[in-house]
Amino acid sequence: MRGRHKSKKHGGGAAALWLLLPLLVLIVLKTNLLPQVAHLSRDEMTGDVDATEGEQDSSGRNSDVAAPILRSKLSCNFSNHQSNTCTMEGDVRIHGKPATVYVVKASTYLPENSTIKLRPYARKWEDQVMQLVREVTMRSIPPAAGADGDPPECSVRHDVPAVVFSTGGYNRNFFHVMTDVIIPLYLTAREYNGRVQLLATDYEPKWIAKYKFILAALSAYPVIDMDSEDTVRCFPSAHVGLESHKELGIIPGLSRNGYTMVTFREFIRSAYSLQRPRVAPVSRSSGRKPRLVLILRRNSRQLKNEAEAITAGTEVGFEVVAAGPDDVSDLERFAGVANSCDVLMGVHGAGLANMLFLPDNGTVVQIIPWGELKWPCRHSFGDPVAPMGLRYLEYEATAEETTLNETYPRDHAVFTEPLAIHRQGFDKVWNIFINGQHVILDIKRFRGFMEQLYQAITTE
Repeated sequence: MRGRHKSKKHGGGAAALWLLLPLLVLIVLKTNLLPQVAHLSRDEMTGDVDATEGEQDSSGRNSDVAAPILRSKLSCNFSNHQSNTCTMEGDVRIHGKPATVYVVKASTYLPENSTIKLRPYARKWEDQVMQLVREVTMRSIPPAAGADGDPPECSVRHDVPAVVFSTGGYNRNFFHVMTDVIIPLYLTAREYNGRVQLLATDYEPKWIAKYKFILAALSAYPVIDMDSEDTVRCFPSAHVGLESHKELGIIPGLSRNGYTMVTFREFIRSAYSLQRPRVAPVSRSSGRKPRLVLILRRNSRQLKNEAEAITAGTEVGFEVVAAGPDDVSDLERFAGVANSCDVLMGVHGAGLANMLFLPDNGTVVQIIPWGELKWPCRHSFGDPVAPMGLRYLEYEATAEETTLNETYPRDHAVFTEPLAIHRQGFDKVWNIFINGQHVILDIKRFRGFMEQLYQAITTE
């Protein structure tokens, strides 16, 4: 009986607790004593949920537990001499036709930088060419944007970063394509090992086709034409504009990944499946001739006596391969031709940029036209050579080796004081010395140079 009465006593206490339970729950809820735990959905983790999503009215069970929101970030660098760039991460939406990038729920939002514009081409100091490049607008959307600030909804979601660049500018000049687009693309996109989506403004199908092997080596996905599609593509991060350091070169200390022109040339050889990584010295007693490819121009700065120059090179001991504009423009084929050669030679011009395909320890020979052009010619095609693992030589034309003799008397400043022409401005230099002359080699002098070159690159 005692046990039975004990059981009843405890049972009464339990019943009382059950009656008090609703009151206790109400007290806990009102005093916010429960831990606030919110589970992110997949969309929330990628930052694709509107700022108000997950919040309900006062009758909702999660009204006191707001879902965490991933904030996006935008940062830009306008201090680089070569290019302007912006990087962003979080909820990034790219709308092609209006060339607009939305950075949604941007923690970096400020009213004064809510809209940023740049032209994604790495030659920003040349205003004239930059005006030919389409402008891209980046809009930062604040975390609590109203209806008027809502970005467009995603049409397609990508799980890889985006890189936005332009195929405009000097897109038909091989030197500029390498300097202003391809090397900067390598610096910006190579680190993703193909898992990156390239988007091009000023989209030029022929350009994309010409450089398809390089583009395919950078990205596993076809390049998107931003100009023609109305799709809103969403990315976890993006780069607008390309990292760039210098003309036809890379400054290793500025590269986030320690890239160099040696690693870039390895990348190029891989992209084109070039088989010859390094020049092996040719023995003069072996009977084998070193190969020399001579780049021939057809507009300004032609080599007017090219046939005699080829003969001189052949008689000295070279196997000379003549390459005109049609040969050089077939990039897939010509990359292999250049890679098969020990020496690449030509008058100052874009064709010399094909040195990129030479094997390591190859030799670049620049023929510098008359007119005190040594410094600008070296800047473009002399200084970049050594960082590529190549050797550089130059042949500087004399006053007797120019067709300017047919236009100006020998007592004109063009011959007596070329620097006086330089002081008149770039247009004068361009019209007279760069675009206004051809080269007529003194074959006896040129043959002596070629003999020295042959001795320098061969062994006993």
